[in-house]
Amino acid sequence: MSSRAVDLDDADEAVRVRMVVNGRKTTCDVAPRDTLVDCLRNQLELTGTHAGCEMGACGACLVQLDGRAVHACLMFAVQADGARIDTIEGLAESGVIADLQAEFHRRNALQCGFCTPGMLMTAHELLTHHATPDREIIRDALSGNFCRCTGYEAIVDAIEAVADARATKASQPGEGSSP
Repeated sequence: MSSRAVDLDDADEAVRVRMVVNGRKTTCDVAPRDTLVDCLRNQLELTGTHAGCEMGACGACLVQLDGRAVHACLMFAVQADGARIDTIEGLAESGVIADLQAEFHRRNALQCGFCTPGMLMTAHELLTHHATPDREIIRDALSGNFCRCTGYEAIVDAIEAVADARATKASQPGEGSSP
């Protein structure tokens, strides 16, 4: 058994974290205990990533880490060193979720908006890996997102409509399919 004492002041020493966030090289100095959501919101002012339950159950903190959705509230910022992070702001700026955003708006698939970034992150990941999900698959994908304001039907409808529109566009000549 080691008798080495732990210096609690060391827990406050900043650690330099280098990431590519929304396509931009970024360096943050974080405490070892800082979560990724804290770093994104407080240091990088990317406030679209929300801290909801802080237990990974509500989905409000979802970001993409190296191309897959992760709960930023469950991850220490130091774990993201060297990673590529895409937040809701990055996906919106790039236009990759413009059709999802428009359909959410058109179908009123949001109310207060707190959960909406996480819902959009989930929908984006789902449609990236499953181009034509049925309603059951969409509901299953959304099971990790929690909304207190609205029913989920409009959200499911919006995602289904975007999947259908993308599939129709992809099947048209000159839009990614062979004539």
